[in-house]
Amino acid sequence: MKAVVCKEFAPYQQLSIEEVEDPKADAGHLVIEVKAAGVNFPDILLVEGKYQMKPPLPFIPGGEVSGTVSAIGEGVTGFKIGDRVVAATLLNGFAEKVATAAAQVAPIPDAMPFEEAAALITTYATTIHALKQRAELKEGETLVVLGAGGGVGTAACQLGKAYGARVIACARGEDKLAAAKQAGADELVDYETEDLKARLKELTGGKGADVVYDAVGGPFSEPAMRGLGWGGRFLVVGFAAGDIPKMPLNLALLNSRDIRGVFWGAWAGQFPKENGKNMAELFELYAKGQIKPMVSASYPLEEVTKAFDDLMQRRVKGKVVLTA
Repeated sequence: MKAVVCKEFAPYQQLSIEEVEDPKADAGHLVIEVKAAGVNFPDILLVEGKYQMKPPLPFIPGGEVSGTVSAIGEGVTGFKIGDRVVAATLLNGFAEKVATAAAQVAPIPDAMPFEEAAALITTYATTIHALKQRAELKEGETLVVLGAGGGVGTAACQLGKAYGARVIACARGEDKLAAAKQAGADELVDYETEDLKARLKELTGGKGADVVYDAVGGPFSEPAMRGLGWGGRFLVVGFAAGDIPKMPLNLALLNSRDIRGVFWGAWAGQFPKENGKNMAELFELYAKGQIKPMVSASYPLEEVTKAFDDLMQRRVKGKVVLTA
C-alpha cells in the first residue's frame, strides 16, 4: 500500500511517499481502508521530533482516520467488513490502510461524510474534554477562543454555543473571523488590530471572561489571561504560534484565576470510559446539527507537504484532511 513515511526527525518537507506492506488484523485489532485522515499541528511536531513522545523510526504519521473495515482480528466483536468507522490511531493514519485496536474505533452514521468524520476526532475530542472536564463550562458563562478560525478554534466556538456559553472569538483577519462567526461566535475580536485585554473587558462589561481556550500560545496568551474575571479558567491547549508563553504567575493569584492544562490523548488513555461518553456525545451533537467539522481543504496523500505548508502558514480555515 501507499503511505507517508517519516525516516528521521526533520522538517516535514523531508517526508516521503512509499510502498509499504499492508497491515494485518492482529487479535483485538481491525484494519481500516482509509478514506480520509485528519491533519493536525501535532502531526508536524511528531515528524520534527518536537512532540511529547518520539515514536521509533521509521514511522507513518497520522492520528485520526475514517474509512471502512477491511479485516477483523481474533476476538473483535461488534464490527463487520464494510462498516463505516472512525478511529483515533495516534500514528499510521497517513496511508491507504491502517490497523488499530478495536477499542479505538467507533461507527459513524451513513449520512456523515468521511472527510467530516476524520476531522471530528482530535479537534472535537480535545475540545469537549477541555470544556467539560477541565473548564467545567457552565451555561451562561463567557468563553474566549483564541485562534478561533482554525480547526480547534471553530470546534470550540461550536461546542461553546452547544453548552449555552457566550462565545468571544479572537483571530487574525476577516477570513478567520468569518469562519468563527459561521461556527456560532457571538462576538469577534481581531487581536492583530485591537487591544485584546481591553476588548475583553469591554465586551464583558468590565467583569472579565470566565474561560479562555488557548490553542495558540505566543503573544496573545497573556493579554487573554488578563481579560479573565474572578475565578476564571485559562485552558492551555497548544502552541500553534510556536512560542510557549512565559505567564507571570501573579496573574493566577489576582482574581483567583486557574491555569489548567489540556492533554486529551493522555487523559483518554487513562479514562477510556469517560472518553467514550464524550465521543458518543459528539455524535449526538452532530446528529442534532449543533456541531459540524468545517473541512476547508482536502489533499491526496502525495500532497502531504502542501497540506502541512497550508496549515502552518494559516492559509486554510477550519480543518484539513488527506484522502487516500
